[in-house]
Order: sequence, then structure tokens, then C-alpha cells
Amino acid sequence: MSDLDLLTQSLARNVKHWRAVRGFTLDVLAARAGVSRGMLIQIEQARTNPSIGTIVKIGDALGVSITTLLDYERGPRVRIVPAERAVRLWHTEAGSYNRLLAGAEAPGPLEMWDWCLMPGENSPSEPHPGGTVELVHVTAGELTLTVDGVDYLVPAGASASFEANSPHTYGNQGTVPMEMVMAVSVPPVQ
Repeated sequence: MSDLDLLTQSLARNVKHWRAVRGFTLDVLAARAGVSRGMLIQIEQARTNPSIGTIVKIGDALGVSITTLLDYERGPRVRIVPAERAVRLWHTEAGSYNRLLAGAEAPGPLEMWDWCLMPGENSPSEPHPGGTVELVHVTAGELTLTVDGVDYLVPAGASASFEANSPHTYGNQGTVPMEMVMAVSVPPVQ
């Protein structure tokens, strides 16, 4: 079974599981996530590989991390994620990418990401639920972080934190690749 097949099967199993835990019908989850009922059915039947945006919306609606939705191992309290198991969920032909390095429920979803943006590229994000906080640490280049329409420059070696319940974009307006590590903390579903 390929990595993609494994992720598709895990996503199907975990969306069904967490939908049941939350007591959500397909219609309720579709409305909360802003995803069609048909798409949810295809996901739960492992018949599609949805976009990262769709997975994020479903995770936010369920109050669980992307790591939890894609988790294919239920293991010990300490979980080591080998480098080759980091999940690349987005990339461009120019070489930009993000990788989900690790995640946990603490008490809401907590995720750690590795990002690379090539010069001139950007990645927009929809608003996350109220109370969501993101932390970024730039290790190379300069991040142009746009939050609610305002640009903030974050140079290599610097860090930033922000409430992520408004539209935000990670961008690279520089001439060299921008690399950063990002942590996302989402509050638990009430």
C-alpha cells in the first residue's frame, strides 16, 4: 500500500471516528466545515484525496489536529516521527512546500510544521476557529506574514506569534528561499 493510500484510509477511518465521537451527522459536519456532504462521503469511503485546505477545515470543525486525522498508528505515549514520515501536504513546481512534522491533542490540536517558500510565492490560509494561535520561527530568508491585510516582515532568526482567526498569508517577497518552523494550537471543540 502506498503512502497516499495509507493516508486516504487513515483519513477515512479517523473522520468517521471523530464525527461519531462529536456526535455530528454528515450534514452537521458539512455545515461546520464548509465542505459538501458529498465530499465528506467520498472522504469517509476513502474514494478521494482531498486538498490540504479541505483537511484543515474538517480538522477545525472536529476540533482535532491534521496529525490526528492522518494518524495511521495508535502507539505509546512517546511517538517518534522519523524524517521520512513527515507528511508533505502542499507543494509547488517552483519548490515551495510544507510538511507536517508532528502533532498532538493538548487539549486541542497542536501541530508543528516545516515550511519552505520560494521567492515570489505565497500560501494563503482561511481563518481558523477563535482562540487559534500560530507561532513561526524563520530559519532562512525573510517571511512576509500578512494577517488581516497587514504585512509583517519576519527575518531569519526572528519569531512571531499571532491569533489565526482572521485570513493570513505566508509569503516570500525576497530573492532567496524562506524557511520556517511553525506551531499551530487550536482550542478544543466546545
